Amino acid sequence: MSIPTVGLTGGIATGKSTAAGYFAELGIPVVDADQIAREIVDPGSEALDEIVAVFGEEMLKPDGTLHRERLGELAFRDADARTKLNAITHPRIAQRSMERLGALGPEDAPYAIYEAALLVENGAHRAFPSLVVVTLPPELQLARLMERDHIQEAQARARINAQMPLAQKEAVADFVISNKQGRDHLRQQVQTVHRALLAKFGAP
Repeated sequence: MSIPTVGLTGGIATGKSTAAGYFAELGIPVVDADQIAREIVDPGSEALDEIVAVFGEEMLKPDGTLHRERLGELAFRDADARTKLNAITHPRIAQRSMERLGALGPEDAPYAIYEAALLVENGAHRAFPSLVVVTLPPELQLARLMERDHIQEAQARARINAQMPLAQKEAVADFVISNKQGRDHLRQQVQTVHRALLAKFGAP
């Protein structure tokens, strides 16, 4: 018997993974779609073979691993390439994610977290009994993205503008966590949401 799964999402550089880590500290299992996306393109995988077949050998590094930066830039600027890439990766990510979530039972935890960047964009958030959105004011999001990825303002703005506006994600959230006041405040908000989720799912 599986347990309830809570969706966790947000915008780029808003602190989704940090928030997920705080849920994990509370004993809540976290299935990370980004981590699974990296796993499914390991050397020798069907997904990597398909990517090379579609996009060419230049998407491989000399050691045979995926050249993530090159593929990411192509997918970012070319909508057709992005569609083809998503057709290769998304079904595999979804299948492996559901396998991991389905393997969890009440003896593991009262609920699980599924962390994914595009839950709202692809409508997957509707499948979860609760949705948590981690958010930031736009100017802070821009500054953190520039610092994290060591990129210029124009490039950071382009990445942010390519995503769904945070306000649209907040509008469908059951819980909104603001990351504007630092990690201690973020942890406190996660603890508050955790208590609310325990109450919702009837856990002690």
